[in-house]
Amino acid sequence: MENEIKIGKKIFIRSAGKDEYWLQDIIYDNPKVLGLGNLVPVNKEKKQSSGGRLDILLKDPEQNSMYEVEVMLGETDPSHIIRSIEYWDNEKRKYPQRQHFCVLVAESFDRRYFNVIQLMSLNIPMIAVQADLLEVGGEKILNFTKIIDIYLEPEENEEDVKVVNEATWTNDAPWVHTNAKELIEIYKEQDSKINIGFTQSYVSINIDGKNAYWLHKRMKPTSTLSFSVKDEEKTEAIKKLLEEAGFSYTYNRYKEFMLNIDVKIIKSNTPLLKEIHQIRFKKIIEEE
Repeated sequence: MENEIKIGKKIFIRSAGKDEYWLQDIIYDNPKVLGLGNLVPVNKEKKQSSGGRLDILLKDPEQNSMYEVEVMLGETDPSHIIRSIEYWDNEKRKYPQRQHFCVLVAESFDRRYFNVIQLMSLNIPMIAVQADLLEVGGEKILNFTKIIDIYLEPEENEEDVKVVNEATWTNDAPWVHTNAKELIEIYKEQDSKINIGFTQSYVSINIDGKNAYWLHKRMKPTSTLSFSVKDEEKTEAIKKLLEEAGFSYTYNRYKEFMLNIDVKIIKSNTPLLKEIHQIRFKKIIEEE
């Protein structure tokens, strides 16, 4: 048959005479093969302060997020998982304003370790990608499949909404509440009618009864601070401020800024955050 579907068989990369560096080069030269978006290469075999080398560092230029990629031939093992998390944490501490993703690439994921990675992904943004070298009709084809993605909290269902309050967040993610209170101290100088609100998904900072900022939980002690700016002139002014300060941010298609913050970052960037706030609320607060 002209359109007959051919059946291939999986072979191991070492059996084909290739090594781990070959696979690293494939990914580094064309990061899109991982299926994680339009990523660009940043560094390879990056030396770590704790010892060892990070296989590949990739970046999403649109989201200004980083992907720490560890590559392993054969089946993943505990050392591969631990090393991946360690290097991800190193880079996250070095560039705390950016969102970081821990990526494991292997030819096989044992069920036992698959379950471990899946459990860890509930708290750490971990992604597992399986690299399959297939032999089809005498040809060899390399294929990448994302088998574990980062965990995203489900959206609230109006029919099943839990009652949440200050105690809920103090128990479950106290650092998010702490970050919000730290920001309140900055903004209350300009706005007296300011308070903190609580939902299942985020902690909000409300001004005159309207959501002005919202904080989502990230790995302790970090929160993502989000706020909407629809006025183009204000948007450009805020972008300029952030870029001049070297503060990493994301501005998405919904016209929302997203900054990764914690108490230390807030304290060291208080003048910047105040100036952004002043730009946003030069006039009467508008519903955004």
